[in-house]
Amino acid sequence: MAPIPGSGLAKGLAVTLRTMTKKTVTAQYPDAQPELPPRTRGVIGLFEENCTVCMLCARECPDWCIYIDSHKETVPPAAPGGRERSRNVLDRFAIDFALCMYCGICIEVCPFDALFWSPEFEYAETDIHELTHERDKLREWMWTVPAPPALDPAAEEPKELSAARKTAEKLAAAQAEPAPQAEPAPQAEPAGRPDSAQPDSADPQEGES
Repeated sequence: MAPIPGSGLAKGLAVTLRTMTKKTVTAQYPDAQPELPPRTRGVIGLFEENCTVCMLCARECPDWCIYIDSHKETVPPAAPGGRERSRNVLDRFAIDFALCMYCGICIEVCPFDALFWSPEFEYAETDIHELTHERDKLREWMWTVPAPPALDPAAEEPKELSAARKTAEKLAAAQAEPAPQAEPAPQAEPAGRPDSAQPDSADPQEGES
């Protein structure tokens, strides 16, 4: 059956009329801020105290947008007679968000929890060079990272928390127990053997008889 001429136009007008009668859902940004989900990939924050300059994030980045510089320092021995050790000190940590594709690989491969997702997204610049955030700026983004969601009430307690709880309970039980009373010291025995232990001396009269 051939379509009726003008049916497509009628359907389009019907959709327009239905939409006009519904309440608008357009958010008037920036006057009305959007409600973003907690796992929004906005910008990456750096917690540099946890960074050990392992370079794993820079090596795994598919866009090569992470720049890290560091130097080595000698740490004196912790105890007398020990040997000196060397550690890496972070000099520069920068991310070029003009190249970043927000894949999150750097955050996933970081073994020391030094990188986190922040839902902040308002960092547009008129100059593309300003999109390279140095570690001071990344440090500021760190304070906008939301707290992790609460665990499921039916989930098992993390091993770290259970181990710490058991240790605290043992310490509390040890402090609550009364101190054992000292047993009285045994009295010193007189020098020499007791009379019962000394051998009977021979009767001199028996020898004479």
